[in-house]
Amino acid sequence: MAKRIISIVVAICVATTMLWIFGLIVTIQDQFFYESSSSTKQIEVTNSNSKQKDALSIVALGDSLTRGTGDETGKGYVGHVMDELKKRTDKQIQFTNLAIKGQRSAQLIEQLKQKEVQRQIIEADIILMTIGGNDLFRGGEALRDLSTTQIEKEKKKFIEQLNTIFLLIREMNEDAPVFYIALYNPFNDLDNGKETSAIVRNWNYAASEVAAQYKSIICVPTYDLFELQVNDYLYTDKFHPNKEGYKRIGERVAALITLTEGEK
Repeated sequence: MAKRIISIVVAICVATTMLWIFGLIVTIQDQFFYESSSSTKQIEVTNSNSKQKDALSIVALGDSLTRGTGDETGKGYVGHVMDELKKRTDKQIQFTNLAIKGQRSAQLIEQLKQKEVQRQIIEADIILMTIGGNDLFRGGEALRDLSTTQIEKEKKKFIEQLNTIFLLIREMNEDAPVFYIALYNPFNDLDNGKETSAIVRNWNYAASEVAAQYKSIICVPTYDLFELQVNDYLYTDKFHPNKEGYKRIGERVAALITLTEGEK
């Protein structure tokens, strides 16, 4: 009788865990991954006019992390970067956010072919970028299939596309420093946390090797910022950062930005 009760309890626990994971995947897919259904979706430009004389132009590219999804204050990491830079320069800062929620690397490549996007990048003094989270986690599918073969296939494809992204940016703008924000692991407190953490670390390493091939493209690590007490820095969706998580990312990015004499 006791063994039967234990078996029932274990079965309930397993079923509850699976249901929670399924619910998490559905929430992530519905709310955060599927907005970018077309690679040619038009951008949202904060400042549509040409760069103002003597202004410091910052252009942000990528996905929902650069949109600030999960930060109820609306600042996101880019807001904290802006706050820090305003302390260092008397110049007006002209900021344009071109990120699209749910965007993957292939879609960013298509976006970089848009004339308005190209104009913004050409005039940029600093470029911020997040991309790759949607390529890796695939709307939560990665939680269902952590096979080495599938992950390696996705990583190889992403690295090729990331190289194309950096190449296109450098063809448009040879000098502006590009701060590519690497991935953290929002799932390291789950049962397969060690597996997902290893996957994210390997993914980041491959991306950093691509960035190292280009002048002034800096791969900014964020993995360690979320490694301990990850839930303290995540939004209620358990995927995107909350305002404290974005603050930590923004402070790290800002600390790496060095303004030249002409930009101060």
